[in-house]
Amino acid sequence: MVGYLISLGIFTATFALFSLGLNLHWGYTGLINFGHVGFLAIGSYTTILLGIAGVPMVFAVLAGVVLAMGLGFLMGIATLRLREDYLAIVTIGMAEIVRLIALNEDWLTRGGRGVYGFPLPLAQFNPNLPTKLGMIALFWAVVGAAAWQWWQWLERQYGGSHPRWLLPSYAALLIAGTLSLWATLLPLSLGRGIALFPLGLTLVTLGGAIALVSYYCRSEKPAVVPIALNTLAAALVGLVAKALTLGLWDFSYRAGLLWLLVLVLALVVWQLERWIHSPWGRVLKAIREDEEVAKALGKNVFAYKMQSLLLGGAIAAVAGSFYAWQLTFINPDGFVSLITFQAWTIVVLGGAGNNMGTLLGAALFWAYTALTRFIPLDGGRLEALRMMLIGLVLILLMMWRPQGILGKKEELSLGR
Repeated sequence: MVGYLISLGIFTATFALFSLGLNLHWGYTGLINFGHVGFLAIGSYTTILLGIAGVPMVFAVLAGVVLAMGLGFLMGIATLRLREDYLAIVTIGMAEIVRLIALNEDWLTRGGRGVYGFPLPLAQFNPNLPTKLGMIALFWAVVGAAAWQWWQWLERQYGGSHPRWLLPSYAALLIAGTLSLWATLLPLSLGRGIALFPLGLTLVTLGGAIALVSYYCRSEKPAVVPIALNTLAAALVGLVAKALTLGLWDFSYRAGLLWLLVLVLALVVWQLERWIHSPWGRVLKAIREDEEVAKALGKNVFAYKMQSLLLGGAIAAVAGSFYAWQLTFINPDGFVSLITFQAWTIVVLGGAGNNMGTLLGAALFWAYTALTRFIPLDGGRLEALRMMLIGLVLILLMMWRPQGILGKKEELSLGR
């Protein structure tokens, strides 16, 4: 169970990092990129091929970032002066070119046979007790910082016109629900019946947290679902956090990889938040809304678009490194266009133009993926059902809340 939760956490954090690059392109700059997986492929292949050649991993990752930025530069030179639909068409083509090169250049990428047996980060790492405690403490410091940011968001959204005790009571119920969810990990090995009590307590407390805030938000009915989804995502993140703590204590490669990935993700989100709220980020939003106005104010729109394209590609390349390290085997079939549209689903679900929404979207998307895998259908039928269900969810979301769960309707740029 712990190993499965850690693997789920790795995929969630990897796709959150990957989707942050897409959110920078579309959510903040208005660039419609349907070939984002090309940056992921370049980051993956560059990192592992240079790793096999003996290049230190840090420099291999940096090389992947540089090559991804080079691809973004070529893409930008060809399309950024044209309309958005041309950019969308060219990005699909560029991503497919990257995939076909990986498939046909057998001397470099081993073609369809794929690449395996490459060096993995922290694979040979054997930490002592103080190191383990330090890693756990650093991880929980990041979790605490994330929880504080989430609390600040709750206060901005619901703290102004409601009783002072509302949010503390909600937080207390959420913590109780998460702790009871943690307790389900312990008795699972003793029997399913013993696990029913903490699982039932989980449902009661988390349901109480949702009902508490939803009752006081009843004047704004759409607030009920965001509160419910935030509560679910927070509890699931807490469950993965406990699994990672146990994994770090009995140190394993995947636990170390998730720990490293969480630190990188936290650093990227922190820097993105700083940049987006700087004058540079405000120019990107102005370009998204109406680039002619930005031009009239003397801004070099092409340069700002290019910077956004390069930076988003660099973030996706870093995600590509972790994607390869998690799978421990990659081939061109792992970089099809479906990967890009999964990132689009995450961004649309969480809310475009909101980094926290992207993180929430990634958590909900992979929770959905994890839960639906237990449906008793064979592989082909299960995948078809998954696609139908996620499509239905997106249709309902577009009807009910087109800006996404945490997005702002006044910043919605799709379809303008």
